[in-house]
Amino acid sequence: MKAPYRLPFTPLPLAAAARGAVALAVPLLAGVATGQVALAVLAGIGALWGVGQDGDDPYRQRVLRLGCTGGCAALGLLAGELALRSARPGAVTCCLVAAALVAGAVSLRGRLASVSGLHLLLGVTVGGGIPVPGPWWQAPPALLSGVALVALLSATPWLWRRHAIERAAVRAVYRAASGALAAAGGPDAEAARRRLTAALDHAHRVLDRHLTGRRRPGKEPDALRTAFHTAVRLGEVTSALVWEGRELPRCVSRVPLLMAARLLPEPGRGPASATAAAGPAGSAHPAGVPCAGSGSPALRALTALYTSCGPDRPRDTTPRLPASPWHGRAAQVRYTVLLAGCVLAAQLCAVLLHGPRGYWLPMTVAFVYKPDFGPVFRRALHRCAGTVAGVAAIGAVTLLTTGTYALIGAVAAFAAVMAVGVRHHYALATTGLTAIVFVLVDLLGDHRELSWARILDTALAAAIVLVAHFALWPHSARGRAAARTRAAVSAAHRYRDLPAGAPAAERYALRRTAYHRLAEARRAVLDARREPGRTAREVAGLLDAEEEAIAAAERLCDAVGARHVGSAPAAYTPGAVRCTAAGAMGG
Repeated sequence: MKAPYRLPFTPLPLAAAARGAVALAVPLLAGVATGQVALAVLAGIGALWGVGQDGDDPYRQRVLRLGCTGGCAALGLLAGELALRSARPGAVTCCLVAAALVAGAVSLRGRLASVSGLHLLLGVTVGGGIPVPGPWWQAPPALLSGVALVALLSATPWLWRRHAIERAAVRAVYRAASGALAAAGGPDAEAARRRLTAALDHAHRVLDRHLTGRRRPGKEPDALRTAFHTAVRLGEVTSALVWEGRELPRCVSRVPLLMAARLLPEPGRGPASATAAAGPAGSAHPAGVPCAGSGSPALRALTALYTSCGPDRPRDTTPRLPASPWHGRAAQVRYTVLLAGCVLAAQLCAVLLHGPRGYWLPMTVAFVYKPDFGPVFRRALHRCAGTVAGVAAIGAVTLLTTGTYALIGAVAAFAAVMAVGVRHHYALATTGLTAIVFVLVDLLGDHRELSWARILDTALAAAIVLVAHFALWPHSARGRAAARTRAAVSAAHRYRDLPAGAPAAERYALRRTAYHRLAEARRAVLDARREPGRTAREVAGLLDAEEEAIAAAERLCDAVGARHVGSAPAAYTPGAVRCTAAGAMGG
């Protein structure tokens, strides 16, 4: 059996780590200096959740996501605080269950809705579990200020590098295309082509608002759109060259880099100097493309694309990347009920074990039970491991010092760890979060020894989630993988069935959709393999069949692209590839 596809590793987010450290340290230092420690802790909690939602996507998307995070968290905090202040038996529990029902109802409708629902529930958990002194209206603005600080730190670079993220995403496509051309004819060709697909998907998401809807005038957006549409064409030609299965001269792999230099010159270098370095645009033998008159249609297509690319090239229309719902109404209702049930069970355990301060149990359930964020079992396991590591880490710190400013410095360090973990490993993110929460609780005046209690609480909450999930919804990951595989195969068939005389823009749109669906299906299958099940052997066999279907659909798309470029070999039979894909899906 082939090794499963793995996502590429990303570099360490040093800027995000610095933002996390500053965002947690500033409100705590201000609170200690002014004597408003309780409000500073709430601002720190808001900053903590903001760090968890900070990202490397375009600034507009970051601000929108952080705004939804802060607004929903503040609303939840207000509801939980009012329920706690009412002193009515069961008020907090009813508020938690209601918030869980709302969070579950919206969580499967998209990433932004999922994040909003999660933080609504977290806000209720903190508001109903931590008594806050002072007027009832002070806590939500304090929490919101912490999230706003993260948003400010994250979006400030927009002032001097407005489109740097979009430029980097598009340039990554050209680098991936260069890598695919260099790998053509070798054992890594297929993996390189998948990296090209992933880079195109990422660039499409990053440039979404520039590509669809109302076009915003400006030299930089126009250059980005032109470079992206050229990259889509380059992806088709590159796939055709990879499909040919033969090694290419090294100079051919330089062509995408030369195109990127012409379309998106480095800051400080004018278009004229970039074009001169890349070669004359109208040359019959452009620099680095020794293929004019070659017998390979794909190489001739690469030459034609190179000679025609330029900042004044007409732009195509680009559709939005398709949404990929993997669930029906029944699955959404099931998740909503299960989440509410798990939160209710955790809250009842918290009341029995810890009285009114048992917020850790329902908060852990809220974090763990997110099937749209990845495999539930791994998330629960990493949560437990991260909690143990965080308790040990903060325990080591308190053995060395208990000074307030030293602990705030430790919070800044753990915030940086959390920011790295958010992008790389959930256990690492949990380690930072756990250590930070211990310090925040200590600043509020709760000096109880809670280390073992927190470890046991995390294990109990994870057990509640796992028992409920695998008893009542054991094959959710498998169902998600199957649904996305069916959508991917259908998208590949639509691309194959496109008439020969169809407009090029329609062809590129169908091609982008097909490869986007295929990449999503591969990720869903990878997630499903990470989930244990009662019938693991049977599920593994079904996932093998889905991987075969995805691979066959990818070969079909590659072959169709090669046919359009004119580079399909004589033995090319799209019907045979179609039957392979359909057979793997049982169709």
